[in-house]
Amino acid sequence: MVTTFAEADQGRLSDLLQQYSVEVLPKDQKGLDTACEMLRPKSEVFVASLPDENPQSLIAACVKLARAGLTPVPHLAARNIRSREEFADTVERLTGEAGVDHALILGGDRDHSVGPFKASIELIETGFLEKNGVRHIAIACHPEGHPRVPDAVMWPALKVKLDAAAKAGLEVRLVSQFAFDAKPIVGMARRLRADGIAAPLRVGVAGPAARTTLIKYALMCGVGPSLRALKERQDLAKSVAAGETPEALLREVADARAAEPALGIDSIHFFTFASLQKSISFADELRKG
Repeated sequence: MVTTFAEADQGRLSDLLQQYSVEVLPKDQKGLDTACEMLRPKSEVFVASLPDENPQSLIAACVKLARAGLTPVPHLAARNIRSREEFADTVERLTGEAGVDHALILGGDRDHSVGPFKASIELIETGFLEKNGVRHIAIACHPEGHPRVPDAVMWPALKVKLDAAAKAGLEVRLVSQFAFDAKPIVGMARRLRADGIAAPLRVGVAGPAARTTLIKYALMCGVGPSLRALKERQDLAKSVAAGETPEALLREVADARAAEPALGIDSIHFFTFASLQKSISFADELRKG
């Protein structure tokens, strides 16, 4: 039986979306309910850590997801943590009450720390993660650069974090900021591998949202040249209109992944912008073809 080009294209896309992840806010009960009802068992759900929010909200959300058979991945943001004791207690409760063994380790999107931690590397170096049973961590990376920190600082810092995680016995996955063009994503993956960084890469993608919403969040997150592409290219603008998604971008990533397995792209992470149901429905439909 001869496989057609369309079948091969769909096969690459389905493979890419087999283990996709999504994110939700800790107090978004509707989003949490949607995740519990719609996602396949063991799917990873990243739970955001918001500035000045009580850790209890994060813990409660992770407990709910775990009880539904999902894999909660709490955000642990260094600059949002008020003390070493709070961090230790939060990690202990996440693992003890929600069975958490995955976490996303971040610096935190704020200019000034509320406590002793200023950078994600400091959380890794506490030893609290592996001591309490966290085995897998995700670290953010930026295909188009960080909006506040120059690349000359970010790139060496990434290697330092990876080295610290390895010493702690933590398995690492990289999760990228979303972009609207596959070129910077593929380019970053090639650079990672050329520099000897072997950690799997999960590609960040903007889920279904209105074009105005995408532009708003892109500006907040420091998305660079591909935002200009979103504004200027009518074909791309239509592909991310309300009720649609950047399918073309996903197909480009799937093709690159198939053509260059050494890129180490493992799957997709959807930034859902409070439209979790749309993201899950889209991903499942596209995965099934």
